[in-house]
Amino acid sequence: MSGPSGSGKTSIIRKLLERLDILFSVSATTRPPRPGETQGVDYYFVTTEEFEEMITRDALLEWAIYSGNHYGTPSDPIETETAAGRDVLLDIEIKGARQVRALRPDALMIFVTPPSNEVLEQRLRSRGDTSSQDIASRLMIAESQLKEAPSLFDHIVVNEVLEHAVDEVANLIIDSR
Repeated sequence: MSGPSGSGKTSIIRKLLERLDILFSVSATTRPPRPGETQGVDYYFVTTEEFEEMITRDALLEWAIYSGNHYGTPSDPIETETAAGRDVLLDIEIKGARQVRALRPDALMIFVTPPSNEVLEQRLRSRGDTSSQDIASRLMIAESQLKEAPSLFDHIVVNEVLEHAVDEVANLIIDSR
Protein backbone atom coordinates (compact mmCIF):
# COMPACT_ATOMS: atom_id res chain seq x y z
CA MET A 1 0.00 0.00 0.00
CA SER A 2 1.26 3.41 -0.89
CA GLY A 3 -0.01 6.96 -1.06
CA PRO A 4 0.98 10.52 -0.26
CA SER A 5 1.91 11.45 3.28
CA GLY A 6 -1.39 12.43 4.90
CA SER A 7 -3.55 10.22 2.66
CA GLY A 8 -4.66 8.08 5.59
CA LYS A 9 -2.61 4.96 4.86
CA THR A 10 -1.70 4.45 8.52
CA SER A 11 -5.31 4.77 9.67
CA ILE A 12 -6.45 2.29 7.02
CA ILE A 13 -3.67 -0.14 7.91
CA ARG A 14 -4.53 -0.05 11.62
CA LYS A 15 -8.14 -0.94 10.89
CA LEU A 16 -7.17 -3.66 8.40
CA LEU A 17 -4.95 -5.31 10.99
CA GLU A 18 -7.91 -5.47 13.37
CA ARG A 19 -10.18 -6.92 10.70
CA LEU A 20 -8.06 -9.30 8.59
CA ASP A 21 -5.56 -12.06 9.27
CA ILE A 22 -2.58 -10.23 7.77
CA LEU A 23 0.80 -9.22 9.07
CA PHE A 24 2.16 -5.70 8.94
CA SER A 25 5.71 -5.33 7.74
CA VAL A 26 7.60 -3.02 10.06
CA SER A 27 9.80 -0.71 8.00
CA ALA A 28 13.15 0.74 8.93
CA THR A 29 13.56 4.52 8.85
CA THR A 30 16.10 7.17 9.69
CA ARG A 31 13.45 9.72 10.67
CA PRO A 32 12.87 10.42 14.35
CA PRO A 33 9.84 8.83 16.02
CA ARG A 34 6.62 10.82 16.18
CA PRO A 35 4.82 11.04 19.53
CA GLY A 36 3.30 7.67 20.38
CA GLU A 37 5.38 5.64 17.92
CA THR A 38 7.17 2.57 19.30
CA GLN A 39 10.47 1.06 18.17
CA GLY A 40 9.89 -2.26 16.42
CA VAL A 41 6.14 -1.76 16.27
CA ASP A 42 5.64 1.33 14.11
CA TYR A 43 9.16 1.39 12.62
CA TYR A 44 12.68 0.26 13.29
CA PHE A 45 14.28 3.64 13.96
CA VAL A 46 17.88 3.42 12.79
CA THR A 47 20.76 5.77 12.03
CA THR A 48 21.69 6.68 8.48
CA GLU A 49 24.84 4.58 8.86
CA GLU A 50 22.82 1.53 9.96
CA PHE A 51 20.41 1.99 7.06
CA GLU A 52 23.22 2.28 4.51
CA GLU A 53 24.73 -0.91 5.90
CA MET A 54 21.39 -2.67 5.30
CA ILE A 55 21.49 -1.48 1.68
CA THR A 56 25.04 -2.77 1.28
CA ARG A 57 24.06 -6.20 2.69
CA ASP A 58 21.07 -6.32 0.28
CA ALA A 59 18.87 -6.79 3.36
CA LEU A 60 15.99 -4.64 2.06
CA LEU A 61 13.18 -5.68 -0.28
CA GLU A 62 12.74 -2.04 -1.17
CA TRP A 63 13.97 1.32 0.02
CA ALA A 64 13.68 5.00 -0.77
CA ILE A 65 14.67 8.41 0.46
CA TYR A 66 11.59 10.51 1.15
CA SER A 67 11.63 14.06 2.50
CA GLY A 68 15.28 13.65 3.48
CA ASN A 69 14.81 10.40 5.42
CA HIS A 70 15.50 6.78 4.45
CA TYR A 71 12.67 4.22 4.54
CA GLY A 72 12.91 0.53 3.69
CA THR A 73 11.42 -2.92 4.15
CA PRO A 74 13.67 -5.60 5.66
CA SER A 75 13.43 -8.57 3.27
CA ASP A 76 13.94 -11.54 5.61
CA PRO A 77 10.61 -11.25 7.48
CA ILE A 78 8.72 -10.83 4.19
CA GLU A 79 10.29 -13.93 2.66
CA THR A 80 9.70 -16.02 5.79
CA GLU A 81 6.03 -15.07 6.13
CA THR A 82 5.06 -15.28 2.45
CA ALA A 83 6.81 -18.67 2.16
CA ALA A 84 4.55 -19.83 5.02
CA GLY A 85 1.48 -18.64 3.08
CA ARG A 86 0.79 -15.51 5.15
CA ASP A 87 -0.27 -12.17 3.65
CA VAL A 88 2.08 -9.32 4.53
CA LEU A 89 1.05 -5.67 4.22
CA LEU A 90 3.73 -3.13 3.34
CA ASP A 91 3.40 0.65 3.75
CA ILE A 92 5.80 1.95 1.10
CA GLU A 93 6.61 4.98 -1.03
CA ILE A 94 6.39 5.10 -4.84
CA LYS A 95 10.08 4.31 -5.39
CA GLY A 96 9.71 1.28 -3.12
CA ALA A 97 6.52 0.25 -4.93
CA ARG A 98 8.45 0.24 -8.22
CA GLN A 99 11.06 -2.03 -6.63
CA VAL A 100 8.44 -4.39 -5.20
CA ARG A 101 6.60 -4.52 -8.55
CA ALA A 102 9.86 -5.53 -10.27
CA LEU A 103 10.79 -8.17 -7.66
CA ARG A 104 7.31 -9.43 -6.77
CA PRO A 105 5.03 -8.95 -9.81
CA ASP A 106 2.34 -11.00 -8.05
CA ALA A 107 2.04 -8.43 -5.23
CA LEU A 108 -1.31 -6.66 -4.86
CA MET A 109 -0.49 -2.96 -5.24
CA ILE A 110 -2.94 -0.41 -3.75
CA PHE A 111 -2.54 3.37 -3.83
CA VAL A 112 -4.48 5.48 -1.30
CA THR A 113 -5.27 9.06 -2.19
CA PRO A 114 -7.16 11.85 -0.45
CA PRO A 115 -10.21 13.26 -2.22
CA SER A 116 -8.39 16.53 -3.05
CA ASN A 117 -5.15 18.47 -2.57
CA GLU A 118 -6.98 20.77 -0.16
CA VAL A 119 -7.95 17.85 2.06
CA LEU A 120 -4.39 16.53 1.90
CA GLU A 121 -2.98 19.89 2.99
CA GLN A 122 -5.52 20.12 5.81
CA ARG A 123 -4.60 16.64 7.06
CA LEU A 124 -0.87 17.45 7.01
CA ARG A 125 -1.42 20.72 8.89
CA SER A 126 -3.67 19.06 11.49
CA ARG A 127 -0.86 16.68 12.51
CA GLY A 128 0.89 19.61 14.14
CA ASP A 129 4.32 18.02 13.68
CA THR A 130 5.10 19.14 10.14
CA SER A 131 6.64 22.50 9.21
CA SER A 132 5.13 24.67 6.48
CA GLN A 133 8.21 23.99 4.36
CA ASP A 134 7.78 20.21 4.79
CA ILE A 135 4.08 20.49 3.97
CA ALA A 136 4.87 22.33 0.73
CA SER A 137 7.44 19.67 -0.16
CA ARG A 138 5.03 16.83 0.60
CA LEU A 139 2.30 18.43 -1.52
CA MET A 140 4.70 18.62 -4.47
CA ILE A 141 5.69 14.98 -3.96
CA ALA A 142 2.01 14.00 -3.74
CA GLU A 143 1.30 15.66 -7.09
CA SER A 144 4.05 13.58 -8.72
CA GLN A 145 2.86 10.39 -7.01
CA LEU A 146 -0.71 10.92 -8.19
CA LYS A 147 0.50 11.18 -11.80
CA GLU A 148 2.42 7.89 -11.62
CA ALA A 149 -0.07 5.87 -9.57
CA PRO A 150 -2.40 4.69 -12.38
CA SER A 151 0.44 3.02 -14.29
CA LEU A 152 2.04 1.35 -11.25
CA PHE A 153 -0.77 0.26 -8.94
CA ASP A 154 -3.51 -2.32 -9.42
CA HIS A 155 -6.08 -0.21 -7.54
CA ILE A 156 -6.49 3.40 -6.45
CA VAL A 157 -8.61 3.97 -3.34
CA VAL A 158 -9.90 7.45 -2.52
CA ASN A 159 -9.90 7.93 1.24
CA GLU A 160 -12.71 10.41 1.75
CA VAL A 161 -14.56 8.46 4.45
CA LEU A 162 -12.17 6.26 6.40
CA GLU A 163 -14.53 3.33 6.99
CA HIS A 164 -15.47 3.18 3.29
CA ALA A 165 -11.79 3.19 2.30
CA VAL A 166 -11.06 0.41 4.82
CA ASP A 167 -13.95 -1.66 3.44
CA GLU A 168 -12.70 -1.18 -0.12
CA VAL A 169 -9.10 -2.15 0.69
CA ALA A 170 -10.23 -5.15 2.79
CA ASN A 171 -12.37 -6.39 -0.09
CA LEU A 172 -9.48 -5.99 -2.54
CA ILE A 173 -7.24 -8.07 -0.28
CA ILE A 174 -9.87 -10.77 0.26
CA ASP A 175 -10.68 -10.93 -3.46
CA SER A 176 -6.99 -11.30 -4.36
CA ARG A 177 -6.59 -14.45 -2.24
